[in-house]
Amino acid sequence: MKRFDANINDGHLGFQIAPMIDVVFVIMLFFMVMAGAVKVERELNSQLPGNAETSTSTDFVDEQIVQISEVGEVSLNEEPMDTKDSRELPKFTATMMRLKAASDQAKSPCMVTVVSEPNAKYARTIDVLDALSVAGVTNVTFTIGEEQ
Repeated sequence: MKRFDANINDGHLGFQIAPMIDVVFVIMLFFMVMAGAVKVERELNSQLPGNAETSTSTDFVDEQIVQISEVGEVSLNEEPMDTKDSRELPKFTATMMRLKAASDQAKSPCMVTVVSEPNAKYARTIDVLDALSVAGVTNVTFTIGEEQ
């Protein structure tokens, strides 16, 4: 029988560069192919929800205060809306419709407090309630003004 002489140094071939180059080329090829499949963000077709654009910025408060004076003038958050002669309250109604739409869009309740002076006419309060009804406002609270 022939004896097999195994030398310990015969099995060590050194660092093999050819398999390493093959692996690098395969990885590079993978990244080159995948780079073409990535979409740039500006190419994506997407629709974002938008807001209604207004000409001026509106500060939203938690509660809208409607004041009715003794002579019948109506003001919203201390800003005069309509005169005592206007029964339909067009400016007040339009403003309340915008506030109601903005609160619906923000998914927050539109709360209104009607502050009437003690000697204000009841018919003027009914006019304000009619305007709030047209605007779709349902959360209404009543109070009377402070006596001085």
